[in-house]
Amino acid sequence: MRQRRKVFLFLMFTCLLVGCDKKAEQADLKATEASTAVYDQASADAFLAEAEADLAQLGQFSAHAAWLAATYINMDSQFVESRANKEFTLKAVQYAMQVKNWDGVELSEDARRKMDALRAGITFPSPNDEALAAELSDIGSKMQAMYGEGKYCRNDDECFTLMEMSDTLATSSDPELMKEFWEGWRKISPPMRELYERQAAIANAGAQDLGFENLSVMWRSNYDMSPDEFVVDMEKQWQKIKPLYEALHCHVRAKLNEVYGDEVVPPAGKIPAHLLGNMWAQTWENIYPKVKPDNSEKSYNITDLIAQKGLTEMDMVRTGEAFFSSLGFDPLPETFYERSQFTKPRDREVVCHASAWDLDDKDDLRIKMCIQRNEEDFYTIHHELGHNYYQRAYKHQPMLFRGSANDGFHEASGDTISLSITPRYLKEIGLLEEEPPASEDLGYLMKQALEKIAFIPWGMLVDKWRWQVFNGEIKPEDYNKGWWALREQYQGVAAPVARSEDDFDPGAKYHIPGNTPYARYFLAFIQQFQFHRALCETVGFEGPLHRCTIYGNKDAGAKLKAMMEMGASRPWQEAMQALTGQPDLDASAMVDYFAPVKEWLDEQNAERSCGW
Repeated sequence: MRQRRKVFLFLMFTCLLVGCDKKAEQADLKATEASTAVYDQASADAFLAEAEADLAQLGQFSAHAAWLAATYINMDSQFVESRANKEFTLKAVQYAMQVKNWDGVELSEDARRKMDALRAGITFPSPNDEALAAELSDIGSKMQAMYGEGKYCRNDDECFTLMEMSDTLATSSDPELMKEFWEGWRKISPPMRELYERQAAIANAGAQDLGFENLSVMWRSNYDMSPDEFVVDMEKQWQKIKPLYEALHCHVRAKLNEVYGDEVVPPAGKIPAHLLGNMWAQTWENIYPKVKPDNSEKSYNITDLIAQKGLTEMDMVRTGEAFFSSLGFDPLPETFYERSQFTKPRDREVVCHASAWDLDDKDDLRIKMCIQRNEEDFYTIHHELGHNYYQRAYKHQPMLFRGSANDGFHEASGDTISLSITPRYLKEIGLLEEEPPASEDLGYLMKQALEKIAFIPWGMLVDKWRWQVFNGEIKPEDYNKGWWALREQYQGVAAPVARSEDDFDPGAKYHIPGNTPYARYFLAFIQQFQFHRALCETVGFEGPLHRCTIYGNKDAGAKLKAMMEMGASRPWQEAMQALTGQPDLDASAMVDYFAPVKEWLDEQNAERSCGW
């Protein structure tokens, strides 16, 4: 650093004596610095310290701008968010492009890991060009606003929000109304199509400037294994779960056929996507009443329990916090309750998609939801708080290590807590008077399978589509065709109405315009069962895993917190080893958890023609 300062002072003194053009001065300075720079451990440490300080400061402003844009959707908030994103992205790209200076240099393990995080840590990188960085940020902000403001209108006086239409798909038995709302919501996304194409082109160029073949390779480089090994491992886990999914698909199709008839649901082949209780058919638990086992009525309903106990939205959040307190985690800061968005405001448009926020890498933790007093949001609150407690646990780590071991760990931690929302837990917190008998277990597990098992192929295909877009396998003129090819291949679902390239159905899912990688959810749905099994062993639970809750156990809490505190400082395999005793991703825990359901499904499907 002293050597660089001497060069700078010399050049400035010369300019004062003889005068020099500013651009020429800057070019000479850079050339001189490049020729005299020494790339070693010391220079790497200095570079990383500077990068972490700069990015932490810009990241905090960017986080506040993003919060503003999500909770006050208007032109001004979009402008501020776009400007903040541009500045952060441009600075992050500038640092990331310098990483190559230390390629081949022997560095400490921490320094090399930070270098890798800098290079591959930008979701949508811009080339090192201010105009392209601004355009990329502007596109992202526009698409998120399109999604957040999206509505389906039958006419000028009758419009429906995503929440309202989702409620209808979750509860209705009218296939025509569900088809109308399914198609209606997808009218918001065609205007995103050209924006997405442009965004992908800019980000691909940015990834190439960072040394990656394309953005697909860059995204798959974040998992402490080669990009191709990551894809192979995902497919390996899918093959373990696929027989259970196919059995579930076969039974669900048969039962829906009984409800709606051959004209709506064919007795063989793919299931129409609008009939599965969810706007994207990503989870199917809402159709449980239509496909449940006979004589397996649950003696309770969490939505009803919430109403009976008179729990408010805030009470639901406090209940989630109390779960973590029972494990030994410190209470949330009071600012969490002052600054979070718990319900949908009446005076403005907001993004209701649930998310957890850490705005200062310290204690400014928040969740953003439009809580409804129902079972789904009761689970979601526990999940989102899992993110917040994870964020707080690693706040002591260096800036580039403030994250989960891999992005699936963040999602899995919240879901692990959700797996402990068992009848025993509900009894302990006073929502239930008695634990239901074991005869209700099959129904409970079946509903879980409709959520967890049904999700797995969807969790794969969202990013498979993007990877194929980024690497050129799916051309812009085939965006929708490629989307439905993957949905039919992995999920065995079909669009209820004809789709064409005038549509852009991927954009109707938040994570596409929101630029949120999705493989994390696939990983999380598998990891959570590994975590759950290990923590249940820690508490000494004996019995079926679906009856285990870690609520109130400080030993389980300490083990979970220790893993969280590692942040991203070590390869995720080490974090997995620390919590579960095994270093690899392993779907066997998920398969074992649902073994009773698989046995029952096989009996039901004995005389049916399965597959699609």
